[in-house]
Order: sequence, then structure tokens, then C-alpha cells
Amino acid sequence: MILLKNVRPYDKSADVQDILICGRDIIEIAPNIDVPERLIEQTIDGGGLVAAPGYIDQHVHITGGGGEGGFSNQVPPLKLSQLVDAGVTTVVGLLGTDGTTRSVANLVAKTKAFNEEGWTAYCLTGSYWYPTHTLTGSVIDDITFIQEIIGVKVAISDHRGSGITKDELTRLGHAARMGGMLSGKAGIVHLHTGSGEEELRKIIDIVKISDLPVSVFRPTHLSRHMDQAVEFASLGGYIDFTAGTNPSYVAGILNTAFSRAPKDRVTLSSDGNGSLPMWNENKELIGITAGRVSADHDVICAMVNEFGYKYSDAIRVLTENSAKALKLYPYKGLLAAGSCADILLLSDTLAIDTVIANGKLFKLHGKSMYTPKFE
Repeated sequence: MILLKNVRPYDKSADVQDILICGRDIIEIAPNIDVPERLIEQTIDGGGLVAAPGYIDQHVHITGGGGEGGFSNQVPPLKLSQLVDAGVTTVVGLLGTDGTTRSVANLVAKTKAFNEEGWTAYCLTGSYWYPTHTLTGSVIDDITFIQEIIGVKVAISDHRGSGITKDELTRLGHAARMGGMLSGKAGIVHLHTGSGEEELRKIIDIVKISDLPVSVFRPTHLSRHMDQAVEFASLGGYIDFTAGTNPSYVAGILNTAFSRAPKDRVTLSSDGNGSLPMWNENKELIGITAGRVSADHDVICAMVNEFGYKYSDAIRVLTENSAKALKLYPYKGLLAAGSCADILLLSDTLAIDTVIANGKLFKLHGKSMYTPKFE
């Protein structure tokens, strides 16, 4: 057992509470929890720090992204320390542009590696391309039989994609839903949405005329597609925005989304370790950088400091909303008895002070509490 003393759940104005952790789970949140000392492995005095659920990032290139400018432009694989420092305790890995030199097999192996180290990691089969790159030869089988795989990814409205048709996208949606139903998982089609003029029209049309529920389709990178994102959310869909490189700008985008769409349908992800290519008007590559998982928290801080959101309201895009979208709620995305002990402690300035994942202490008052492999 671990006992967290004197923390303020969700907000610095909240009453001081204790949180008792047993194994992977929170078993009690209450003032002045009294447990026999012989049962407690460690007591941590939070000193009035804010306690929050660990972040859930549903779009991270854990094996590295990139490659649009050749082999030397491939982004290296993600390190566990990057997730710890970012406060992302649940991660969903995926492939990007490159499903040729990067494979679903490699992605699943990296996902398993994070889980072995005590983290919570899932992944998506597929990449930008259609027909879909898979591990077993079938999207349904990948989702059904590979524990870590919870859905499939494909690109729409992007010159790097395969030009997937509406009929092909519909069939992919049916495959993801079937795999999800058979395995009890989310069974989603995660959609990289490029800057093309087509935007979200295909999936909006599919949702309106097919038997597929809107929950199957999860478009992301929607900052440039606000009107259609709002229309999709009005149909009951989740709309995901990317943290990017400018926290203030993305915080403003989320502020707009909150004012126009249901707040419980808005999520945020980082595109961490994915390539951020820059193109000219002829679709020629003129520069490339990589996304940061830590950008998630930067956006949350901007929402609080620049747009006046309470921290507890701002983090919903990385906690409760994301957990519900991935069928992980209420075990993930919540501070409550019976929920997973994924806990962040934050200072008054919202610096991430302490990180607990699955009941295991990874960072304490800014100091690493684990030995990362090969870092």
C-alpha cells in the first residue's frame, strides 16, 4: 500500500484529502485515512499539492514517425521517461505515414514493452494506408486476438494517404466495430485528417446513411476543420485536437470547440514523436520537426493561465473524455475509489511534481524513482 497524505483532488481550492493505494487501485479517498503502519509500504506527504488523474494520450508514435523526407528523417522511438515527464500514464501507440519500414509487429512489441515496465499502453493496427497493414492479415482478428490492439488507423483528406473511398471506409468501420464487439474493446477507426478540402465529409456522410454508430469513427488533427468537427460532434462523435507546437493557439482552439460543441465530446492528443512536416504550395517538403508528448500538459497550462479555465475542467480533454471515448472509464480518467492509481501531483504553478502509474511510483517531488532501460 501507498498512502498519499495532504493532497487536493483536482483543484488547489479543494479540501485536503488522503488517497490510499493498494496494488494498482485507489481504494479510498478521505480526510485523515488511518492505516496501521505495518501495512503501508510508503507514505508520501503531498503538502497540499493538487492531485489529478494521469493523462490519457490516444495518439503517440511510440515507434517513431516521419520518413517523408527519406530515411534520415525518421523520428526515433519514444522513451518511457518522456511519458513519465509528460504525466501521460496511458498511451495509445500508432503508425503514421510509414507503414512500410515501420510495422504493426514492431508497434505491438513496443506497446508490450511499455506494459512490461509498468505503464498502460495500447495500440492501433493499420497506418495511413488502405488496404490496411495488419499483424494477422485481418483488422477484425487483430483487434479480437491481440490484447493491446483496440482499433485501426487510416488517413483521410491527405496527399500522403491512399485515397480511401467511402465504401472502403465503411467496410473498415464495420471491421473495427466487429473486432471491438468480439473483444470488449473500443473498436475504433482512428482517422488522421489532413489539410485536404474533403475534410470530414466522408465520415459525416457514412454516419448519416449507414448503420454504423458515430462512436466508431475518431477523427483527429481537427484544428483546421472546426466547422465540420462541430457538425460531427453534434452527431454524437468525439473530436480530437492536436497539442502541436503552440500551446496558446491550441488552447484557443479548444476554447472555441467548447463554445460550439458538447464539452464531453472534445479530446486532446499530442502526436508525440510523430513528424510535423512543412509543405509548400506544391506539396514539397520544406522542413520537418517532431511532436512532443509533453505538449499535452503545455496546452492544459495555457487553458488555465491564458483562458481562465479551472484545472479540473481543462484536463477533461486528457482524462474523463478520453477514457470514455476509449471505453476505459471509470477505471481510467478518474480519481475515485475503485479507479486505477494513475495519479499526478502538481505544484501551484502546475509543474508535474510526482507521477504514479498503476500504483507504482515513477517520479517523486521531481526525482526519478525508476531505472529506465537503454536511456
